[in-house]
Amino acid sequence: MIRVGILTSSRADYGIYLPLLRALEQDPAFELKLIVFGTHLSRFHGYTVNQIERDGFKPFAEIESLLIGDTPNAVATAYALTCLKFADFWNMHQKDFDLVFALGDRYEMAAAVAASIPYGLPMAHLHGGEITLGAIDNVYRHSISQASKFHFVSAAVFAERLKHLLDENHENIHHVGSLGLENLSNFDFLSKEDFKRQWQIDLNLESILVTVHPETADYQQNEAHCLAVTEALRQLANTYQLIITMPNADTSGLVFRTSFEALGREIPAVKIIENFGSQSYFTCMKHVKLVLGNSSSGIIEAASLGKYVLNLGKRQEGRLCGENVIHLPFETQQIVDQAKALIGKKFEGDNPYFQAYPSKKILEIIKKYYASLS
Repeated sequence: MIRVGILTSSRADYGIYLPLLRALEQDPAFELKLIVFGTHLSRFHGYTVNQIERDGFKPFAEIESLLIGDTPNAVATAYALTCLKFADFWNMHQKDFDLVFALGDRYEMAAAVAASIPYGLPMAHLHGGEITLGAIDNVYRHSISQASKFHFVSAAVFAERLKHLLDENHENIHHVGSLGLENLSNFDFLSKEDFKRQWQIDLNLESILVTVHPETADYQQNEAHCLAVTEALRQLANTYQLIITMPNADTSGLVFRTSFEALGREIPAVKIIENFGSQSYFTCMKHVKLVLGNSSSGIIEAASLGKYVLNLGKRQEGRLCGENVIHLPFETQQIVDQAKALIGKKFEGDNPYFQAYPSKKILEIIKKYYASLS
């Protein structure tokens, strides 16, 4: 039996992992061990470890290391603390894993992986080779790739980029597509009625789904960005229902959080949600008329749900995008004008991240590798 650890630090990576978690759980060749940390264990961010347990998964370990502050010093300290906590964890449990998965580019994820390096734990990285020039996550993503043995990328261009980034292990770079899109192909969406009962939000109204995270590469601009987008949302709320999900635990994230919460108190048409969970989030995306913000879900999943996306600022700059993604600066009038121009239009093009059944491909590759060692 292959003992597989899954590092999950947030609602975002957990939602992407789900098809892989289900596949690992159902395959007798694997023993699944979930390692839960980061915002999953923060009551300030919705304590989403509860969602993991509601989905039927029992965490193998829960590791607390997140600080509430969002200054550069707080982020750097949280990175160091996460690394310290995982140094102890890997020291105690290094023999419990044959392989450990890490996903994406969060600083918490990078810290957990960095602490594993002296122990020689084989890491498998999902969503490596990508670029987000407006976020310091770019550095963290590449550091995870450098520390990993296996690489499961979401598009061919990322596989080629990794070949230039890595000095070795080119044979372990595999283009499998996005797990998040496999999620959607098997998704049990809520009805509009069930969604309304759960969230008191009527998706029959013309609605815009808003998810805005701070830009961490140039964090000094976040206050100006927040003022611009908040004013745009205030104007749009005169005509449309706005459903705003709260930002990640990033540098200057509290600037946006505080402003959006105030907007929600001021305008009844603005609905503030801390954490939808995957089922409600993608149900919401399916039924809204437009997606606005700078979230990776707008870049990767929205095209498969036929949605146009107004992608704000530079957080996702450099990332592969479908033709449904319209790039805009944090400029109030441009946001308002483009939202009104695109509202309700259906996107019918292709999604560049799609391949069928990436979870199945990942498991087949792992089985083949470990069979060759026996």
